[in-house]
Amino acid sequence: MQVPTGFPGDMIPIAGMITGIVTTGFLVLCVIKVAQSQIGQAIARRISGRSGAGDQELREEVMELRELVTQLEHRLTEGEERIDFAERLLSRGKDEAPSHG
Repeated sequence: MQVPTGFPGDMIPIAGMITGIVTTGFLVLCVIKVAQSQIGQAIARRISGRSGAGDQELREEVMELRELVTQLEHRLTEGEERIDFAERLLSRGKDEAPSHG
């Protein structure tokens, strides 16, 4: 049995191809827009290995923050040592105190 021409099922492959072409065109336009944006330029610089001026500023800020963390660690260590010393003094004072009785 032969299907007559002009059957609605013949239009499905054509509609699918048109949808695919339109979707592909839309995706290509989106990729082009992103590539031309600042995000695309930053990605291109990262891929090519070039760094911008902002990278140097970030490195300097990271170094400053690391130095600050080191200072804070030192201060924390000093504080812990003082607390330990005070605890030892307090525990010694309780041992040496005369008993009431």
